[in-house]
Amino acid sequence: PLPECSHVANHDKGKVADSLDKASEEQENVVGLMSQDPLRTDTEQNNSEATTDKDAFRMNQRETEAHQTRLQHLCRICGGSFKADPYKRSHPVHGPVDNVMQAVLRKKEKRATSWPELLAKVFKIDVRGDIDTIHPTNFCHNCWNFIQKKFSNVPCELYFPRKGPVEWHPHSSSCEVCGTLSRGVKRKQQALNPQVSKKLRIMARRARQIRPVRGPKQVNSKSLMKKIVNCNKIHLSTKNFAVDYPADFVKAVSCQICEHILADPVETTCKHLFCRVCILKCLKVMGSYCPSCRYPCFPTDLVSPVKSFLSILNNLPLRCPAKECDEEISLEKYCHHLSSHKDAKDKEGYVHINKGGRPRQHLLSLTRRAQKHRLRELKLQVK
Repeated sequence: PLPECSHVANHDKGKVADSLDKASEEQENVVGLMSQDPLRTDTEQNNSEATTDKDAFRMNQRETEAHQTRLQHLCRICGGSFKADPYKRSHPVHGPVDNVMQAVLRKKEKRATSWPELLAKVFKIDVRGDIDTIHPTNFCHNCWNFIQKKFSNVPCELYFPRKGPVEWHPHSSSCEVCGTLSRGVKRKQQALNPQVSKKLRIMARRARQIRPVRGPKQVNSKSLMKKIVNCNKIHLSTKNFAVDYPADFVKAVSCQICEHILADPVETTCKHLFCRVCILKCLKVMGSYCPSCRYPCFPTDLVSPVKSFLSILNNLPLRCPAKECDEEISLEKYCHHLSSHKDAKDKEGYVHINKGGRPRQHLLSLTRRAQKHRLRELKLQVK
């Protein structure tokens, strides 16, 4: 090699050797410091762990706050979003009952001061032990309408969107509220079976064909229902009223099926009144609908009318059907009055049968011979 090139090469080798020496010295210094001060490294590690814990806590706190704000937009009962309502109406779960609902309850002669009482009666849920971080604090207007329908018996197209109230759980990594609120909860759409859909079309076509035929047959449905009920012997006629009331009033206090005075009256969801025996027989034979307006009706929907109506009904004066008695008796005391007439007749008949002219003694107070004669007489009477 040339002397100049060898000199440059030696110079580069010397620089590399110096850098390696410096790196080895720095490493030795670090090892020495670590051996001298091990506590300093532990504190640095603890500080880093503390900062990560603080960050995680802050993240969890933010998530819980976001979860709580999302809960404010959901219904406590059905879990529906308030965004579905165009008017954004909501009602507080723990607040007092509003004036509209109080008016409805007053009409039904029922009392409730707070929403928790009504929610417990209608939906069978106790909201008094709710936690703000887990449960929403408001419920939607659809559930409010459902409560109003329950207490007012108004026939309207209302439905409860779920089979039962929603169960709420604390916030977690797989939280349904935080995961489904942005995109909304959609029901799974089931694919229709071609055979089932064909069957539905055939049924709808047949229903359209049968519907005009059923019209004239409904004219005789009242007479048919009267034959089904057959309650002439157990219910009172409206002709027994002592006062000539207006026809509308008589219709209001009479059964819509048998047209007799209401006996043990019940009210349907469509606000029609029937005798309990009559409506139960008709529902069993004719089907689950109201005989007056054909609105869907079931035996579980029947409720007793308000107390003020029952008091008016029970105080209506009736004329006694006995020939010798011209008394006017209220409907409440009518049966007791008739039973007194019946007891008097039985006593007269018993005296007429007793041909001896003296009152009969008790069977056990007689002698054995007299008992035999008395038993023989009783057997003859039974025959």
